[in-house]
Amino acid sequence: MIFSYNWLKQYVKKLPKPEKLAQVLTMHSFEVEQVKKVGKDYVLDIDVLPNRGHDCLSHWGVAREIAAIMELRSSPTGSPPEGVQKNYELRIKEDKKLKTKDFVAVEIKDKKDSIRYTAKVITDVKVGSSPKWIQERLKVCGLRPINNIVDAANYVMLETGQPLHAFDLDKIEGQKIIVRRARKGEKIITLDDEKYNLDKDVLVIADSEESLAIAGIKGGKKAEIDKNTKTIVLESANFDSRVIRKSSQKLSLKTDASWRFEHDFDPNLTELAINRVSELIQDIAKGKVASGLVDFYPKKVQPKKIKLDLNYVEKLLGIKIPGKEVKRILERLGLKVKNWKLKILNVVVPTFRLDISLQEDLIEEIGRLYGYQRIPVLFPIASLIPPKRNLEIFWENMTKDILKEAGFTEVYNYSFVEKGTIELENPMSSRHKYLRPSLIQNLLKNVKDNFKYFKEIKIFELGKIFDKQGERRMLTGASTNNFYQVKGIVDSLLNKLGISDIYYDEYEPKSIWIEGKCAEIKVSGEKIGCLGQISAYRDRVSVIVFDIDFEKLTKLCSEEHEYQPISQYPAAIRDLAILVPIDVKVVDVLNKINIAGGALVRDVDLFDIYEGEGIVQGKKNLAFHIVYQAENRTLKSKEIDVIQNKIIKVLEKDLDWEIRR
Repeated sequence: MIFSYNWLKQYVKKLPKPEKLAQVLTMHSFEVEQVKKVGKDYVLDIDVLPNRGHDCLSHWGVAREIAAIMELRSSPTGSPPEGVQKNYELRIKEDKKLKTKDFVAVEIKDKKDSIRYTAKVITDVKVGSSPKWIQERLKVCGLRPINNIVDAANYVMLETGQPLHAFDLDKIEGQKIIVRRARKGEKIITLDDEKYNLDKDVLVIADSEESLAIAGIKGGKKAEIDKNTKTIVLESANFDSRVIRKSSQKLSLKTDASWRFEHDFDPNLTELAINRVSELIQDIAKGKVASGLVDFYPKKVQPKKIKLDLNYVEKLLGIKIPGKEVKRILERLGLKVKNWKLKILNVVVPTFRLDISLQEDLIEEIGRLYGYQRIPVLFPIASLIPPKRNLEIFWENMTKDILKEAGFTEVYNYSFVEKGTIELENPMSSRHKYLRPSLIQNLLKNVKDNFKYFKEIKIFELGKIFDKQGERRMLTGASTNNFYQVKGIVDSLLNKLGISDIYYDEYEPKSIWIEGKCAEIKVSGEKIGCLGQISAYRDRVSVIVFDIDFEKLTKLCSEEHEYQPISQYPAAIRDLAILVPIDVKVVDVLNKINIAGGALVRDVDLFDIYEGEGIVQGKKNLAFHIVYQAENRTLKSKEIDVIQNKIIKVLEKDLDWEIRR
């Protein structure tokens, strides 16, 4: 906003030179963007922050700040509004024979839109040009002089921060002002001859027939002040800032008045400003000022009372400021302080400081005026408490890292599918009507979409599924590798997560799995998931899927790993195929091999299950890799043969089991 240096100088005694003043304001939260000499005056372009728009978009407000910051004396017009108001009431020469309420009535349709509406009447005015000093100040601040009535209203707005408007009373139908929302289809022509279409979102000032002004934004042509005007009605109002902002945005119309209304300001300022402009008009346009006001003010705003703890001041600012100094700073800002000799002060905040509501606001003001540069820079003293470890996130990240190292790519799919058991009340589309009961469905779609471009696909997803039992987190992967390669990856994953006692058991397949090529993944006898080939891709490509309950998995994970040194002696692998009844479980065969082989059998892997042509009905062929290795020597072929034969004899004790040679 543009401010006149000479105007500020009128209110503050011993005001420093413009350049020095700019430096002082910048050090106290007011950025001065430009200092420029204009004729005999200087222009200060001050960037007033939004939190101070309510009191510092005026020469009075900035003068009051300068006086407080620099500890300078201010004249009555630079004092807090309570003192100014008394002085101006005494200066106006009201005609006791004329009463404002006899000339005009005011009706407010909605109390929420108007916090306060104050009106005053002046008769027998002589409309003409303003004095040169008013015109010069308006020009310096970027406003165009029009006539002495309008110029006086604009002058007092720049002086006090309160927007004002003057209507020609003889042009108001029924001599009644109505503050209401615009009617649908209502139109208005403003003072600059622009036509606007209004609606219920726009607040207007009207008479009994039509709109006279767009409230808080711009006056209308109908009740315009002209050279024939004799009696004027002055308006000094405080409207709801949200209503004015909405009207301004809807009409794409910004004015000096709307800018101030949008920032809120003190409702108690309306009476002070209307008395000030009445005095000015009486001086430059003559006329008789009617006594009294028409004043709609249903809920008077009172000064706020805040308790200020001096110990808290020290804690927040990091420096001890004596209570006497705190009192002096607050009083410089126009605040009243009681019980200042105690540790808890009672502070009364005047209504023009809308930004002060808490003791933290008071402490900010104390620090600002005391001088932030006087507060020593110290490192904070605090104990750093490490956050509690989130095991769920830890194991999730570790699982993802292990699978990524194995060549898998993580995917993210919608939680919605075309078919399921739990239907959404408001689905995004017909293709996403259900919550997913499994991650497999979307992963298979990913495989299908990507198989056009890649021959080998290895993807996984970790996410929630939803069924009648509730919601669970699952870890599901899909790969175009063969069954045993994917089984090896699952083994590696579980081992790296610190899980042992893993084995695979036969699994009665559901519709999606190929019979004989699927298995349950078990840990210490508990099923945690399954692994197998998907039937949907039988003829095109081998798609192996693992589907693991991640919540069960995390309960089994451990960071403790039993250390086993790698043997420096080579391992030997022998294959063994056995024909067993179809109802025999793989785990039973594995147990017999491990018991018979003893310590020299390092590992046993099932690599094939076969049923069908060439196999007796009711039986299946199981093929195993048996890994032999000693920790202290290289095993000889004869020694391995002895153990292998021992295993065969143990297996053949069951008459229904047959070793295939």
